[in-house]
Amino acid sequence: MARDDLIVHVVTTRAARMRAWPLLLLGILAGHAYGQSVDVHGYIDFRAVAGNDKEQSWIDGGMGKERFGGDASAHHASGALKVSFQLAPEWLASTQWQYQPDARHRFGLLDASLRFRPVSTTPWRWSARVGVFFPPISLENDNVGWTSPWTLSPSAINTWVGEELRTVGAEMRVEHRGQAQTLELFGAVFGKNDPAGELLAARGWALGDATSGFNATLREPDVYASIIGTTAPVLYRPFVEIDNRIGWYAGASWNAPAFGKVSLLRYDNRADPSLYKEYAGRDVFAWHTRFWSLGMQSDAGEFALRGQAMHGYTAIQPEQGLLLDTEFNAAYVLVAWTHGHWQPALRFDVFQSRQSPEPAAALHSEHGNAATLAVNWRPQDNLRITGEWMRVDSSRNQRLLAGLLPHQIDNTLQLSVRLQF
Repeated sequence: MARDDLIVHVVTTRAARMRAWPLLLLGILAGHAYGQSVDVHGYIDFRAVAGNDKEQSWIDGGMGKERFGGDASAHHASGALKVSFQLAPEWLASTQWQYQPDARHRFGLLDASLRFRPVSTTPWRWSARVGVFFPPISLENDNVGWTSPWTLSPSAINTWVGEELRTVGAEMRVEHRGQAQTLELFGAVFGKNDPAGELLAARGWALGDATSGFNATLREPDVYASIIGTTAPVLYRPFVEIDNRIGWYAGASWNAPAFGKVSLLRYDNRADPSLYKEYAGRDVFAWHTRFWSLGMQSDAGEFALRGQAMHGYTAIQPEQGLLLDTEFNAAYVLVAWTHGHWQPALRFDVFQSRQSPEPAAALHSEHGNAATLAVNWRPQDNLRITGEWMRVDSSRNQRLLAGLLPHQIDNTLQLSVRLQF
């Protein structure tokens, strides 16, 4: 079987099993039939982990702030695949899939979209896309499989984005390209993301690369079960529609290669906080989540500088007259060396959340910080070996329900060997 035929066969088979969009399957066949370009990229990651945390990870229903919690060592293999089809000069179809062994659904669709961008001969250019895609928030995760080129674990902000946020809708962009700078305006409407915000309220911030597939089922801390009157494990799906209301985001970015890029975004899912659906024996509410995100980036010589801040609220109304509103804030600064075989990176995070009114605030409020040091060795273009140390210092009274002190320090060492193609 020829290489292009093999690609079509593998992707088509996987898409059928995972119920991918027929549009993308047609895009594969069209791109193959008419000789347009098909780009395939991916990675296979082999990971070894060691930690001395007292807490189980949130992945396992614990209160830990890192993906791999507890004292035991761990190892696993994961991977991702991205396929893009240039159907015509104006049309681009793309999709990404991942394999995560510790997820409830090991194979997951990350995104799938179709973009239309007419050829422009003036400084003005516009584009539109439809499908399932990440909102344009992250300044870190721009590699295949929504991963970072600098660290194994993304910041607290982008950990949450990868877990609970996905745009299922349509986005439009308009940009003006000057000689020394580009100004871009963008906006989108979407649905099927009503529970977004539940993790921030029930668990708080965390740091880890457990990105959710579109078919994901997420787990909250087991101690949360007694608070809402159910039994562990407490499960829910983040990408569902509950209230049949349309959410939106809008923003602007200014990019001057000599200085860097600044991006501002406003997000509001417009969820009705009083509505809910039953899932796995419990009521899953629509969380009204809205926030501002400000990001700045600059490539100064051989250094990459990134900084981002987020401020917002997420709320539910479980009964008439009772509105549980969680304020959340987080920020990080990252600096990385980008040239040569050895490329170290250092990032500092701060995060905070507070739920109102009392007595909810006493349990579900938190504050903390994190330091992440990663050293990347790239002896070849298709090989990346990364050692990462991460320390998360946080305080959250909810830990008392699990027999732990509110203040905990989590430490994790990871070694990754990543083969890229």
